[in-house]
Amino acid sequence: MTPSQAYEQLTKEVREISLMDSIGSLLGWDQETYLPTKGTTNRAEQQALLARMSHERFTAPRIGELLSTSQAGDLACDAESDSAANIREIKRLYERANKIPAALVEELSRTAVHAQAAWVVAKSRSEFKTFQPWLDKMLKLKREEAQCVGYASNPYDALLDVYEPGETAAGVQKLFDSFRNRLVDLTRRIVESGRKAPVELLERTYPIAMQEKLAREAAREVGFDFEAGRLDLTIHPFCCTIGPSDVRITTRYDERNFADGFFSVLHETGHALYEQGLPKKEYFGLPLGEAISLGIHESQSRMWENLVGRSAAFWDYFFPKVQGGFGNVVSVLSKGDWLFAINDVRPSLIRTEADQTTYNLHVMVRFELEQAMLCGQFEAADVPAAWNEKIKSYLGLTVPDDAHGCLQDVHWSHGSLGYFPIYAMGNLYAAQFFEQARKDVGDLDAMFAKGEFAPLLSWLREKIHRHGKRYSARTLLKRVTGQDLNADAFMRHLETNARNYYGV
Repeated sequence: MTPSQAYEQLTKEVREISLMDSIGSLLGWDQETYLPTKGTTNRAEQQALLARMSHERFTAPRIGELLSTSQAGDLACDAESDSAANIREIKRLYERANKIPAALVEELSRTAVHAQAAWVVAKSRSEFKTFQPWLDKMLKLKREEAQCVGYASNPYDALLDVYEPGETAAGVQKLFDSFRNRLVDLTRRIVESGRKAPVELLERTYPIAMQEKLAREAAREVGFDFEAGRLDLTIHPFCCTIGPSDVRITTRYDERNFADGFFSVLHETGHALYEQGLPKKEYFGLPLGEAISLGIHESQSRMWENLVGRSAAFWDYFFPKVQGGFGNVVSVLSKGDWLFAINDVRPSLIRTEADQTTYNLHVMVRFELEQAMLCGQFEAADVPAAWNEKIKSYLGLTVPDDAHGCLQDVHWSHGSLGYFPIYAMGNLYAAQFFEQARKDVGDLDAMFAKGEFAPLLSWLREKIHRHGKRYSARTLLKRVTGQDLNADAFMRHLETNARNYYGV
């Protein structure tokens, strides 16, 4: 078999495995949107079976043989070529997958379904003990996974690499250390300014039907293709890709909290725009049709949610739509008050509702707790107390109950330990990309004020989306901006907002 023939067979095999995985994605989406409660047990077995079948097929010796033969020819010579990028990334995933037993993969999948169902109940009751046994089991499984994969000194590295390839806990710690004190100091100065954003404006009664209409309109305006996607309701908003031209986003609405639903839709739309911009028609199931990393993925969602969606220019265009949609609820409001309200900064308990300035402190809390859990410094039963202590230390807040504390995020029920750092890294990537887009595209504010979002989206498609996994995250950033990942652009953005709204 020639290298070209081997490569053709390799990509055929990997595409078919990806089809199996896409079925799992569809089942996962259904679980979090429409699955009846009593269907959980059967769904767990479905997902476990699919996970084992996919794992066994991907780790089969045939894949290794095809990889070896593919690498032997010219296809892998040019490191940035389509074939070389696909071969490199498939090999990386293949080597990791072969370190993990199929039985562990199956049990992780099964446990995730049951744990997620238990989390929903526990959160609704604000009762950690309902979730505790499942978190305990998930921790043991993830420690086992880390041992199977291997690591130099920190088991966290083995899990972080799934979401942000090449990153380590030490590297993330160094990055966080570089701007943690700046965040704390800026938050202190804002609080001491004495200025209070009129957040009560967002807590009036906003009928959910109109919220949904406006959120859909915003998603469509910035570029989401509803003929290639959906928007549905769930408890914890997310975006998932089922296949080419099938990208689904979810949200939640609260009639007394306009910002929660609207900005979660913009956030998930940012993820979806990335997915819809990847070359999936040509490369679905292959690395070139997939996102580089979740840090880069998060940069897209945070950019559209915050750098675009909370800008004055965006609301020059969209505020009249809100006024028209909610009539007397907002007709007497000024755009200035509205902007101040949606750019409010204050320490708060819920990560997904946190402002841009304090948000990364929430991420740092989770990063430290996850490492401690994985290293066995404490067990699941100790999580509420450890969580509450961290929140007090970082944000100066007292946690009133588990629902507003350690049960607020769904991630641990899915086994997504190592995931949280990507949120903070995404903020930094977003700020650096956005500064470069301003230089390359022109006056983005003038464009947004007229409802012209296509120029920014086109820039993102050209500079980021179309490359798939051709480059590593930091290599792509360097190619686009000429810089390595740092917090300077992000802090400039926060400090500008602090001057504009709080005079500090």
